[in-house]
Amino acid sequence: MIAETGHKTASDLMGKDEAIYQALLSAMVEHQLPPGSRLPEEALSEVFGVSRTGIRKVLQRLAVVQMVVLLPRRGAQVATPSVEEAQEILQTRSLIECANLPQVLARCQPTHLAALKKVIQQEQQAHTNRDGPAAIRYSAAFHIQLQAIAGNQVLTEMVARLTQRSSLVIAAWGAPWQQGCRCHDHEKLTTLIAEKACGPLTDAMQQHFTHILASLRFERGGETVPDFARLFAGTGANE
Repeated sequence: MIAETGHKTASDLMGKDEAIYQALLSAMVEHQLPPGSRLPEEALSEVFGVSRTGIRKVLQRLAVVQMVVLLPRRGAQVATPSVEEAQEILQTRSLIECANLPQVLARCQPTHLAALKKVIQQEQQAHTNRDGPAAIRYSAAFHIQLQAIAGNQVLTEMVARLTQRSSLVIAAWGAPWQQGCRCHDHEKLTTLIAEKACGPLTDAMQQHFTHILASLRFERGGETVPDFARLFAGTGANE
C-alpha cells in the first residue's frame, strides 16, 4: 500500500537520516564543525526539521565511528582526539598504507595515475583558493583512491574511516592553515608509483606521515557551539 501524500514513508525517513549523517560527517571532516563543538539535539532537530529521536540516532551512528562522543548529562560533541590517539591514528595509517603499496604497484594502470594526478590538481587549486574544506576533501580522496588501486575493499574502507579521524586530529592539533596533506608530497608519491619504485615509495609514504605528525601542535582548545542554521543552510538534509 502506497503511503498517502504528505506522509513520510520508512524509506523517506531513512534517506533523510542518511542525509543528516552525511551533512554532519562532512562538516566535521572539513573542519566546519571543529573538535569539541557541542551538538545539541534540540538545535539540530530544529535546523534539520526532524525529531530529537531522529537526531539522536544519527549522533549515535557518528559515535560508533568515533567522530562524536556522547557525554552523560552534557550531550554530544565532536570528538577531540587525545595526543596519544592522534599519534596512534597516524601511525596506524602509515602501517596500513605502506603495507598495501606492493599490491597498489602490481595493479596500477595509466588510468589510475591519471585519476591521482587530477585529484592533486584539484587539491592544489583548493590551496591556491584558500578553500580549506575542498583541500581536506581532495587530500583524503588522494589517499583513498591510491589505496583502492589494490582492489582490497575492506582495506579501502578502513583507510577512508581513518582519513576521517585524521581530519579531526589535524583540526584539533594542526596549525591554523593546515588543511589536509602537503600537495608536493602527493606529487612525489605519484611519481614513484609511476616508476614502480616500491622501496623509495614506501620510504616516501612513511616520511609523509612523519611530517604530518611532526607538524601537529598539541595545545587543546575549548568547546564551541556552532551556528547550525548558517552551517547547514541549503544542504538538502533540512528540506
